[in-house]
Amino acid sequence: MRKSLLSLAVLSTLAVPALSFADEVAPVVAPAAEAAPVNTVAYNVGLYSQYIFRGLTQTANKPAIQGGVDYTNASGFYLGTWASNVSWLGDAAAASADTFGYKNSSLELDLYGGYRGAIKDVAYDVGLLQYVYPGTPNASQKRAETTEVYGALTYKWVTAKVSVAVSDKVFGSANAAGTYYADLTANYPVTDTITATAHVGRQEYSGSGNDIYSYTDWKIGVSKTFANAVTVGAYYTDTNGQVAGYGPSVYAGGNIADAQGTIYVQKTF
Repeated sequence: MRKSLLSLAVLSTLAVPALSFADEVAPVVAPAAEAAPVNTVAYNVGLYSQYIFRGLTQTANKPAIQGGVDYTNASGFYLGTWASNVSWLGDAAAASADTFGYKNSSLELDLYGGYRGAIKDVAYDVGLLQYVYPGTPNASQKRAETTEVYGALTYKWVTAKVSVAVSDKVFGSANAAGTYYADLTANYPVTDTITATAHVGRQEYSGSGNDIYSYTDWKIGVSKTFANAVTVGAYYTDTNGQVAGYGPSVYAGGNIADAQGTIYVQKTF
């Protein structure tokens, strides 16, 4: 439930001035620079010790393989898809005697599109994101598919973002349209290849009886990117999620909102 994009670069055209004796020697002119591509496609794949989404483990502390593809147009328009293995819907079924959760669910698929641009020193990003969870819900479980609209502003290395659910069902909770997640993230470049990350977010559920799912999460981490576009990193997350919403009576294996440590390696193409 979070994506990698390639930056566009524009090369300047170089020209060598003609010599003063140009009557005999033709001017030497460097070849014209190639135009930046109008369309680009980027790929990413990663191996994580677990999948953390908004502070909650989605794989019950077990490893996750994740990957995605992103298309970007020079105008700022983009489309993408991303996927990861998950277990939380199956864990909910196991903890509730197959009343809630899914009978069979092991995949999250995200589909998204939007537009990016900048006004002076502030970059903006607006878009639409659809979460898809293939599988068969149990009798009392609403489908977990969720649709969000989002908007983000970035200044230097700080990003503020708000995602608002426009679907009635939000990750399996009914009558929850208007649920939002607001977060502030700082990705500070310690060196050219090392980045320190600090993050805080608030997941606020709408709808009667859904307040037990609201919580605040935070994260600190560090990552290093190598010349071959491989990134390795680690981060620590925690939340104040209620046991009633995320504890062992709901999910087999324990409280999915507990403090977690995660390590990962990711490659972009």
